[in-house]
Formats: sequence, structure tokens, C-alpha cells
Amino acid sequence: MSGTPQKQDIKQVRIALKGAAVLNDPRWNKGSAFTREERERLDLRGRLPFAVDTLEQQVERAYTQYKSRESDILKNSFLQSMKSQNWTLFYALLERHTTEMYPVIYTPTEADAIANYSHLFRRSEGLYLSPPEMDGMEAEFLDACEGRDLDLIVVSDGEAILGIGDQGSGGIGISSAKAVIYTLAAGIDPAKALAVVLDVGTNNEDLLKDELYIGLREKRLRGEAYDQFVDKFVGLVRKHQSRCLLHFEDFGVTNAQRLLARFRKQHAVFNDDIQGTGAVTAAISVTKSKIEDQRIVVYGSGSAGLGIARQLRDAMRLSTDLSEEEAASRFWLLDKHGLIKKSLGDKIRDEIEQSFIRQEGEWGNNEAGLLEVIKKVKPTVLIGTSTHAKAFTEEVVREMAKHVDRPIIFPLSNPTRLCEVEPKDANQWTNGKALIATGSPFPPVDTPGTEKKYVIAECNNALIYPGLGLGTILSRAKTMTDKMIVAGAKRLAELAPALKDPDQALLPDFGDAAKVNLEVGLAVLEQAIEEGVATEKGLPKSMEERRKWADQKRWAPEYVEYVYDTEGER
Repeated sequence: MSGTPQKQDIKQVRIALKGAAVLNDPRWNKGSAFTREERERLDLRGRLPFAVDTLEQQVERAYTQYKSRESDILKNSFLQSMKSQNWTLFYALLERHTTEMYPVIYTPTEADAIANYSHLFRRSEGLYLSPPEMDGMEAEFLDACEGRDLDLIVVSDGEAILGIGDQGSGGIGISSAKAVIYTLAAGIDPAKALAVVLDVGTNNEDLLKDELYIGLREKRLRGEAYDQFVDKFVGLVRKHQSRCLLHFEDFGVTNAQRLLARFRKQHAVFNDDIQGTGAVTAAISVTKSKIEDQRIVVYGSGSAGLGIARQLRDAMRLSTDLSEEEAASRFWLLDKHGLIKKSLGDKIRDEIEQSFIRQEGEWGNNEAGLLEVIKKVKPTVLIGTSTHAKAFTEEVVREMAKHVDRPIIFPLSNPTRLCEVEPKDANQWTNGKALIATGSPFPPVDTPGTEKKYVIAECNNALIYPGLGLGTILSRAKTMTDKMIVAGAKRLAELAPALKDPDQALLPDFGDAAKVNLEVGLAVLEQAIEEGVATEKGLPKSMEERRKWADQKRWAPEYVEYVYDTEGER
């Protein structure tokens, strides 16, 4: 097309900041990309180098700086520093290098950053709430939310972080990282998201003895006092941000399910450790078998393992005519005592429902270990959430493969060193028959007897939980229902690359996370409307109109033009 290019319309935003206040606010800072006109209006002349860069030039410079860092933890630190300076540049860089940078901004590198949080601390990442200051909680909450109608709050009490356990106030790091993924993968405006840590102390002796530890230096709050503290926080969310999604993250096993059950009918709440699994649904789809025909062994029955079992049980129940008890009978759960069965008595945690507890008639009074369970059950699905490295031995894997055409093996424990089995070993021991997904990234592995490579899917909930949250936010659902979650999981399963090519991964590449989560979000939105829990007014009628509408509402890392106005945004 010839002729003079037409000047594109550039969105203008009125802001009430000038000078250093603009440069020090990551929401508004554009660094070297401020135009001549903006520099004049906002008193920025002389505060910046003369040249005016484009966003692409800034991304190129930032990527070069990123690559110069010699370790992943230094790269993580660089990205955290960038986020504290310029949100648009930070997300633009991540958007262009998503697959490469995801393991650095989240698992496994973020776990190391959180473990060293007190030593790496530079500036606040969100809202820090502690019991000794409970009387001022409302004022602190309102200050953090001032002028913002939030879409998302991510909160952690830091007790069960990414396979490394109790990290106390360092839990703000996981809340912040989770919010980043919501923006990157679901287009949630970072100005409408808030990271929170409920710093209720820590039982981590190393932190308590660390002179640089920046959290509450007391043992963890428990019992009624803990519940009152959490109740007050959730009450403030319901009172002042009633339309936002509240995401609970990395709460300990004694609290995670209990808090979810306590609040899920009061507000739109979510815990992806418990509710966010979609990968098993995808694997079952690839085998072309029915979900109700599976025999599922879960090795490791903490928050994650129990959450996966509950989610799959509910998917069976909602997709078939099975009762909850009938669905639960398809599961065999193991913990440090072996198979969870009635004779364990008070060794069985209160969080485990009776329907998951096996009866003595099947097993006798002796403890049943993983290999014994595999031999007796002949499972179709083996899931590891134990943090017990190499627990899926060659004997265990070969025994499973004897009885199943396509064994589904998911060693999900993070970080990589705690993985229950190396994918290359599982692939070799099953002669390439296994469908494998892991909790951390692994390279493709050789397929025995061929020159093909089998792509290892990273079973990270970031391919589903941002979409579940997006659909809930778009619909302004009063609650996130089980059927909404199942609808999202089914949509993810439909997008499995292995459905078209068995040598491809069970899940889409994280580089496609934005597209995938939009589709998941639309499925959740549709289900919310069907169930009558959506409260958003004037929702588009057709799916195509909804897709266009939802896509337009996504926040994108693009610069806009600023105009100074004392009544503008701050």
C-alpha cells in the first residue's frame, strides 16, 4: 500500500504526577521513552538522557542486560528490579521471551529468591499484615487500595512455599510472582492487582535465628487467633473490594482446604494448589479413555496432592452420574505412612475425607507402600506431589507399565531436585509408552527405538489458573464454582498438542499461555453465565462477541501518552 502512513491514534491518560514522582512510580514511568512533549509537560527535561527510545529499543537493551547476568538468581534479581522501575517495560520483556524467562520469574528460581528474601529485600512488593498491628489492618488495607478498583488480590501466609516450606514474610514473593503470571498470561492490569502476605510468624528456625529476617520473629499463630486474623482480612476484602477475585496461595496443609471451604460461598475465592489442576484431564483425553475409568494413585497427600485428588473426583462427579463416594473410590492416596487406610487411625489428617480412606478388607492391617499399591491397583495414573526425590523407582514404573497401554505419570514436586522420577528414566522404563508431565521444566527426551524426541509438558498451573481467574473476573462471579473449574480444565484438555501428534507435549507451551488462558477464561465465563453466578451487566451474547470483548479488556504492555492534570490518576 503506497502513500503517506497515517498517524495512529495514541491513547491519552491524564495523570496528576510530575517530575521525580513520575519517574519513581513503576506504573507511570517510561524512562527514556518519554516523548519531547511529555518531558515538557511533566517537568522531565534534564532528568533523562536526550534520546527518545521506543519500547522495542528499551526491550532490546533490557534483554542484553538480562543475558549478561551469570545465574538464574541474578537474572531474577534483575527482573525484580525492572518491575520496581517500569511495569510496561518489564511485561513487554517477559511477553517477548515468555518461555525462556518463566522458570526465572517463577518456579524453580523464585523459590530460591523467596528463601533469601530478607537478604535480597530492597523495597515493598505489596501489603504486609501482621497480628501485632491487627487494630490498624483496615487503614493499612485502604491505603494499599486507595483509588483502585481491584480485580485481583493474591494472598499467602508463607507456610508452604514452592516445595521449600515455611518462609514467613517471604511469602510476599509468591503472592507477587503469582500476580505477575496473572498479568502475563491473562492480561490482568497490574494496577488492579495487589500482592498480600499475612505475616503470622514462622516455625522456620533458620529464619527465627537470622538477624536480617524482616518478618514477625515469633512462632506461627494457630487456632482461634489465626482464624480471627484471616477472617478480618477477608472481611475487609468483601467490604471494600467486593468484586475482586481473592486467590489464596501456598497456605499450609492444616489451613488451605479449610480456608477455601470457609470462604468460597461468601466471595469469589480460589486456591490453585487445590483447584487448579487441568493436566490430568488433558492426559486422559489423549488416551481416549473416560475419566471415570481411571485408577489414580496420588503419592504425597499434602495440600497439592489432596487438592488434585479432590479436583479430579469432582470432575468425575460432575461429568458422570457417579456419586462423590463412587468417584472417590477411584483414588488411592499415600503419605509418609503409606496408603491412607482406616487402620492408620489418628495418623490420618483431619483434612482427608472419609471417602478417600481405604478400608481394611482390601489391605489388612499392615502398612502398604507405593510398590505394593501399584501391584494391587494397577493404576492408569500415578501422580507425585511428595517432594520425595526418585520415589518412582524403576521397579515401580515398570510394574505400572505392565498393565496399562499408556501409563500417565506426573512427577510434580518442585524444585527439579525433588522430582519423583526423571522424565528420561520414566520414558525409557516404559519403552516410550508413558504420558509424562512434570512440575518443573525438563528438556525433550529420546523415544526408545526411534529417532524421535518426546516433549515433556510442564504441568504448571499457569496454563489454567490465570484463565480460571480471568473468567471469574470477566463475569464478576459471586463465587468460583466447581463446574466453572471443570469447564476450564476441559477447555485446556481440548488444546493439548498431543491430541494431534502423540510425540508432542500433553500441554501447550507456556509461550502460548496468553492464548490458552483466554480460551480457558471464555469457557469459565460461559459456565458462570449458565449457572447464574455471573453479576457483570451487559455481557455479550454470542461466543464470538465475548471473545472480542474479553480480548479488548486485556491489559497490554504498551506506552500511552500522558497529559498532566491535577484531577488525573495518581
